[in-house]
Amino acid sequence: MTTTITCSQLSPALGDLEHNLTMTVAAIKDAVEHGSQVVVLPELVTSGYSFATAAEARAAGMTRNDSIFDDWIAAAAGAAVVIGGFAEVDEAGTMFNSAVLLDPAGGRTFYRKTHLWDREKSVFAPGNELPPVVPTQFGAIGLLICYDMEFPELTRHLALAGADLLAVPANWPLLEIPPIGEHPAEVVIAMSTARVNHVAVACCDRSGEERGQRWTQASTIVAADGWIASQSNGQTLISAELDLEASQTKSISQRNDLFADRRTDLYRLEDAAEHD
Repeated sequence: MTTTITCSQLSPALGDLEHNLTMTVAAIKDAVEHGSQVVVLPELVTSGYSFATAAEARAAGMTRNDSIFDDWIAAAAGAAVVIGGFAEVDEAGTMFNSAVLLDPAGGRTFYRKTHLWDREKSVFAPGNELPPVVPTQFGAIGLLICYDMEFPELTRHLALAGADLLAVPANWPLLEIPPIGEHPAEVVIAMSTARVNHVAVACCDRSGEERGQRWTQASTIVAADGWIASQSNGQTLISAELDLEASQTKSISQRNDLFADRRTDLYRLEDAAEHD
């Protein structure tokens, strides 16, 4: 059985919460109308990304009880899991770059980005908890946010924890133009993540330009075998039908298993030496 996964590559307006609410609700409805069962939205899609100060981010922040999540659930109409990024402000006024997973059954799971990119460090505090794996009716979904995916410790953690799909809200800044015929570096990382863990990956980038920053606009859905199932060439919505049960099998030949072949006896010795 396959699951239809959609990445909605949107262009949020910096600090315009009402505009971004309307845009995200419309995107979720559109994805569900096209048969999507898992909808992934970009990082910080409720607020925009390029904040100059923590105070500016705080003005666009929201709590975990914000009504926007009710609106997203209503837009999904009980047919899809929704994952999206938002600027979270806690009771102490601390800002986090966060993501939420909303399950049709009513569950809400939150994750705070643990690896902050560049100027994010002057705006947000890093999360201090490992990313979760959430059981849903479509499969077990692990959450990451953008730069988190570049740390194999996290992606392997999610795979070992039983994730069938890694959902990755992202804002990939356009830092370099890849050589002709090559994928952006972030897409290569998504492919290798899927390949070495035999787990599906859905990365939702954003579009547009914000305070002079352009974005890679390369949302990508990768199957568990590491090959791209769908990739944006500028279009807002991309989808792929994946067999997420394939992520549960780690065997890659008659005699090789990605997890069983790990030499944890050696890795543990190396880890211990690093901390002596």
